[in-house]
Amino acid sequence: MALHGKFYWNELMTDDVEKAKAFYGATLGWSFSEMPSEGGPSYYVAHLGDEPVAGLMDKTDILPPEVPPHWFPYINVDDLEARLKLLEANGGHVIRPPFEVPGIGRIAIVVDATGAAMGWMTAAEM
Repeated sequence: MALHGKFYWNELMTDDVEKAKAFYGATLGWSFSEMPSEGGPSYYVAHLGDEPVAGLMDKTDILPPEVPPHWFPYINVDDLEARLKLLEANGGHVIRPPFEVPGIGRIAIVVDATGAAMGWMTAAEM
């Protein structure tokens, strides 16, 4: 079971997935497996040996062009709905309400009280 409050996953959102894969493969030794998605760009899982360590995706059709490539973190929480109420009561807000990713968990995209965006999630049981 994933720990509450711990960074759980990171995704690189970029305009050039192939360049990013080449860079992280050469510099960190990551290999990549493709996870095709229905009606959208492919998602790539980065592996260090057999361990999945991050995700990469093309942001071209997801974010406005003025948003630069960036890493996007996800933090695991014990009770997503309860934590979202606390988030809003403490100056944050929800950008995208909770949604289910089969086999991964429930995720909401949020902004903290300083304006920093991230995902909060309750990971699926492994």
